[in-house]
Amino acid sequence: MTTPDVGTRFAARAAELDAADPLRPLRDRFVLAGDVVAYFDGNSLGRPLRVTGEALAAFTAHDWGERLIRSWDEEVGASGATGGGWVDLPAALGDRLGALLLGAAPGQTLLGDSTSVWLYKLARAAVDAADPARDEIVLSDDDFPTDRYLLEGIAAETGRRLRWIPTDPAGGVSPEQVAAAVGPRTALVVLSHVAYRSGFLADAATITGLVHDAGALVCWDLCHSVGSVPVALDAWGADLAVGCTYKYLGGGPGSPAFAYVAARHHEALRQPVQGWFGRADQFAMAAGYVPAPGVRRFLSGTPPVLALVPVRAGLDVYAEAGIGAVRAKSEALTAFAVEIADEVLAPLGVELASPRDPARRGGHVTLRHPDAEAVVAECRRRGVVPDFRAPDGIRVGLAPLSTSFTEVAAGLSEVRSALVSTNCRYSDS
Repeated sequence: MTTPDVGTRFAARAAELDAADPLRPLRDRFVLAGDVVAYFDGNSLGRPLRVTGEALAAFTAHDWGERLIRSWDEEVGASGATGGGWVDLPAALGDRLGALLLGAAPGQTLLGDSTSVWLYKLARAAVDAADPARDEIVLSDDDFPTDRYLLEGIAAETGRRLRWIPTDPAGGVSPEQVAAAVGPRTALVVLSHVAYRSGFLADAATITGLVHDAGALVCWDLCHSVGSVPVALDAWGADLAVGCTYKYLGGGPGSPAFAYVAARHHEALRQPVQGWFGRADQFAMAAGYVPAPGVRRFLSGTPPVLALVPVRAGLDVYAEAGIGAVRAKSEALTAFAVEIADEVLAPLGVELASPRDPARRGGHVTLRHPDAEAVVAECRRRGVVPDFRAPDGIRVGLAPLSTSFTEVAAGLSEVRSALVSTNCRYSDS
């Protein structure tokens, strides 16, 4: 029996889906590398926008080159790169991000540090503010490594203990598991809204309510959520959140991350990295640390202004597209990938390691195979770029604004060919 070839079996259908895609014109806004058949790693590092290079050049020539240091506190942005004084940029872009993609009212979101630094600052502040009797931090044993490592360090620094939620790598944390883990000893719960490995989409509203019922705070990791699925931090009643901008938002390698601190916590939480940018009237250079009012107190050092230029370009595209349309396409892309995997990859020993229901899935799917690492290496030689996740996962990340259905079909066709060529236990007939 011959297994149908994805390239021919699904090509016509992919073309129809692309033709009907309302977001299709936006794909041309991105830099599309000529030697890449399919880019399946947009949930790790997104493709750059074409306008980003122009915005950086304009910023260098005008905001930096002409205005120089005056741009810190004067109205700038003739280039369209910032639109305000650099001092206000972390909060101004944070408010825009909050409105477009986080469901956050103004005055609660900042851009600036890396995800790891933000997570440390917010988690440490939450733990320090908790009653000493609350000596537990709750987290998933399959969460992203930096989350686990940071919380291990905070527990060691503060004399707390970690309470691990055992998590199915092909799924995620359920409300029932959280309810069983939290209690009078819980200080903080840190979980990912979209699981980095499986793409599982957590029930954030229900989980947040359960954590609050136990008298604790919750911090959501939104790295795989922002720009892929709708987020409603204020409506959930979330306390804290962090996330990055280099995946779906096009910020580029190592671009600044964001932090959300609900307004009700601004006065109670004292951030542990007291830098000059988080001080009230920082340019007074006065003695002693007095935290700035509002969310600004969670800043530390000088913000990475140049690195925020691509983030603004990415937010411009989301303002045009709308997160509802992005989510609809994301669900359609991952459903198409699952359909192809079921029909032509499953006979070669591939299993789906992500939720089958699109409503319970973020913007990526993971396929499991014993030879996954070798298959991913072969795929890259063929111009297809998925992600290997130990021990046996092939992660297919589909960025809705820059990925086409034709790309999905062509890429999974090459995945099938790579499976055949690298796995002697299966054959083509």
